[in-house]
Amino acid sequence: MPRTLAKTLSVLAFSTALAITSMAFAQSASKPEPLVIQDQGSFAVGGTVSQTAGTYNNNAPTAEGQSLHGDHAYVFYQVPQDPKPLPIIMLHGAFQSGRSWETTPDGREGFQSIFLRKGFSTYIVDQPRRGRAGNSTVATTIEPTPYDQLFFDQFRLGKWPDYFENVQFDRSPAALDQFFRSVTPNTGPFDANVIADAMSALFEKTGPGILFTHSQAGGPGWLAAIKNPNVKGIVAIEPGSGFIFPEGEVPADMPSAAGTLKGEVVPVADFEKLTKLPIVIYYGDNFPVEPTTERGQDNWRVRLGMAKLWVEAVNKHGGDAALVHLPEIGIKGGTHFLMSDLNNVEIADVVSKFLTDKKLD
Repeated sequence: MPRTLAKTLSVLAFSTALAITSMAFAQSASKPEPLVIQDQGSFAVGGTVSQTAGTYNNNAPTAEGQSLHGDHAYVFYQVPQDPKPLPIIMLHGAFQSGRSWETTPDGREGFQSIFLRKGFSTYIVDQPRRGRAGNSTVATTIEPTPYDQLFFDQFRLGKWPDYFENVQFDRSPAALDQFFRSVTPNTGPFDANVIADAMSALFEKTGPGILFTHSQAGGPGWLAAIKNPNVKGIVAIEPGSGFIFPEGEVPADMPSAAGTLKGEVVPVADFEKLTKLPIVIYYGDNFPVEPTTERGQDNWRVRLGMAKLWVEAVNKHGGDAALVHLPEIGIKGGTHFLMSDLNNVEIADVVSKFLTDKKLD
């Protein structure tokens, strides 16, 4: 073999070995430490039992004389070694399940694992009539409706088919496929009080804890805190509906390109229960504060506006509520799913500071 060729092959072999070693080191360096769980499990909580009249016939079964267990929540919990005193209970939003808090669409750790690593026990909920809690006592019709592009817009990945320039979402086709496949429908009519009852039953079981809500879970979250004093703090990620106000203080309706957002009324005594615990609301990026004809963005303009009025109402009654619009503190590109964005560790650190400041950790 000519000396020049041999030398070239030797250099290539060394370079390849170096590249493989460097890659292995990088993968090892980026791989998180093992997560040690001392206890985990799952259970159903809350719900009702309905019963039909008549006598059940074992050999000719009909609905007569049979019962139906439904409208409960499904809960998966994990307890790390040496857990902090207060667990975190995580409730998903519309068309989602507990998966929202688990692994991100691009395969990284979600808030479930991030907060386990921070020492919190976590309870991941599938709300009544959704996901693994699908037994509804009220009928509905589920249609195979195409809505992927709507959710791409409405959940602020971009304006289909283009991503926002600064969006904190992995643009790989595989991540988008996983995102779309996280969508799951209601198996019965959405009922905020049914969900709040199940969440209250969960807090009765766990004892004092912290409630994380996302999107549509905002409304049932407030109601759960009214129902159960074991809710010791609320972290609300982009609440989208269910803004409750005291009698006589409901703000004017807020029209938008996505429809009209309305406040809801509760008795003053109930509303003032929300003043007994610290609450923080976070909103992400890529929507205006002035009206626009862009449906997917204007939808969040009015929700941010309503949230500001809601925080003012809580604090007016002596509460401790805050709203953080993340672009205003330099955190940009956030989608509607802040807990699974590319910068979700940074978001979790912001939330952790709130928990520390409010002595919830």
